[in-house]
Amino acid sequence: MERDLTRGSIRKGLILFSLPLIAGNLLQQCYNIVDTWVVGRFLGSVALAAVGSAFSLMTLLTSLLLGLCMGSGVVMSQLYGQGDREGLRRAMGNAFVGIAAAALALELAAFALLDSLLVWMRVPAEAAADLRGYLAVVFWGIGFTFLYNFFATALRSVGNSAAALWFLLCATIINIVLDLWFVTGLGWGVEGAALATVIAQAASAGGIALYFFLKMGDLRPGLRHLRPDGRLLKRIAVVSVLTGAQQSIMNFGILMIQSLVNSFGVNVMAAFAAGVKIDAFAYAPAQDFANGFATFVAQNAGASRADRVKRGLREAAMMSLGFCALVSAMVGIFAAPLLSIFIDPAQSDVMAVGMHYLRTEGLCYVGIGLLFLLYATYRGLERAGMSIVLTVISLGLRVVLAYWLAPSWGLDAVWWAIPIGWAVADAVGLAALKRCLAMLRSR
Repeated sequence: MERDLTRGSIRKGLILFSLPLIAGNLLQQCYNIVDTWVVGRFLGSVALAAVGSAFSLMTLLTSLLLGLCMGSGVVMSQLYGQGDREGLRRAMGNAFVGIAAAALALELAAFALLDSLLVWMRVPAEAAADLRGYLAVVFWGIGFTFLYNFFATALRSVGNSAAALWFLLCATIINIVLDLWFVTGLGWGVEGAALATVIAQAASAGGIALYFFLKMGDLRPGLRHLRPDGRLLKRIAVVSVLTGAQQSIMNFGILMIQSLVNSFGVNVMAAFAAGVKIDAFAYAPAQDFANGFATFVAQNAGASRADRVKRGLREAAMMSLGFCALVSAMVGIFAAPLLSIFIDPAQSDVMAVGMHYLRTEGLCYVGIGLLFLLYATYRGLERAGMSIVLTVISLGLRVVLAYWLAPSWGLDAVWWAIPIGWAVADAVGLAALKRCLAMLRSR
């Protein structure tokens, strides 16, 4: 089903388009949450610490592919908004070939550098074997991650945000069943949890690829659309590479924080792993709403509807920031019960660290909610370079403050550096936005 976001009610269009994205990402978070729950409850805090570190590393490695897909989706959405269906098919074909090559290179590099990555992450000796075993299996899912996200992006560019949801639902069920079977039934440890995730990723990738080729009709690219188109490739590359770089920088900064957290020992690693899972679930709707807003911006920019982009930004800000404020309050109130999903309450030291984290960083989700909207707006306007600037400010400041102040302030410095980075990046992004919208009106 196609959805034209250049006409009709802005609020209704954003909500209807974004709801499947939100539901889909919440299901995707269930991949990680199930792994964390099963590992934390049945294999202990050392295994939980290892899987938590693996999550940060995998997020970094796949962020480049996700960014390339998101960037190519901007070009696809703009071509769709312009009504250029032949150009859209060429963009899909050219983007697929380029990103597939990047996915293959990334997977080969991940296996080749596995041991070096473990050293760089400063993983404690007692968690190193579990982390290596988990990564040696889960790296096989990188290609499936690319396939799922590319076809999901192509469908979303024409307003179909619902199809991907059903494949994620099936994959989540597969992941839950296999996690429990492999870990608690067969006793395969962290490798079993990783294998369950890879099989679920393969199912979602295969399903959405089949749907794409069966249901896209006249928008489905053919073999001739795979031939390189120099001008189009350059346009796709500019937005995609910048978006991929932005995603990679963001997650590299997160991994730097993970490395610093690892230096505080296994208990802090386990608490941080649980807290990050709660974070990801809590503000995932704001992130996915922003991703939906990027498609709205791109389609309207392609149709030269600057007035609609500006009104959409106001509507999106009210909905997203209101949601983030509510979620912050809920996380602050229910920090202990949320952490006990992943951590045995009897592990009082781990619980205390996790509650400290959530009641510091978790009360500031409005900052990341606004930053997600700014990323989406600049990406939709093909100004992905500004997203990189904001990411460098947010993550750079976070890393500098955490590493500088942690020796004297301890974990307080690590936790408070996160919302401080968000706030400074928000201020810079808002200051630059007025000029960017003025340029769109002058097209």
